[in-house]
Amino acid sequence: MTDPAVDADGEPAPDVDDEPAPEPAVRLVRGTFAIDDLDAFLADLDGVAEETGAVVQAFDADLVVSATQLREAARLAARSIARGEAVARDPGVEVLLYAAGRRQIDRALELGVSEGERRAVVLVADFGGVSGADRPTADLDGAVEAVRELAVSSTETPDGDALDAAFDEGRVREFYAVTDRELAATNGDLADVVRERVALLDVEK
Repeated sequence: MTDPAVDADGEPAPDVDDEPAPEPAVRLVRGTFAIDDLDAFLADLDGVAEETGAVVQAFDADLVVSATQLREAARLAARSIARGEAVARDPGVEVLLYAAGRRQIDRALELGVSEGERRAVVLVADFGGVSGADRPTADLDGAVEAVRELAVSSTETPDGDALDAAFDEGRVREFYAVTDRELAATNGDLADVVRERVALLDVEK
């Protein structure tokens, strides 16, 4: 009988938890979008995704504390998909769940955009190399350009943590249920607490 802890050559079998997580390439576009019809705007983003093969997901900029929050959400979503553990069928929604730090899709959708002239951060990612994602290699340059064409004004966020735009501390604390006591107990700041929420969603699965 074969020991499941070893492979056919008698060597220790790799533990899936020890395998490096897939690292989808991520680009972030932040800007102001005039959203007269939310369904039409989301359809435009879906069109960009279909045309370029990219995963495209928009977030309310007031609730995004850092670029790291979204990049880490994309990495964890990719790993979840590769392991067959994803909650959502759509990779963009899986990213949204991680960024929101919760598994309820309807609650996580509150992290998305709404109608009006809104500040948003749009994640554009290549999940083409992620097993189980069923996506082609994405044209990220084309996707970024198409997203920026939908904006009133926009810029691409360079690599790093800063988004060069302030989030709404009150709304962030309400959305993530961050209490004064929790903030006082942490060595970091509000952004650190939110990033911990992103990471803990993976632990809780």
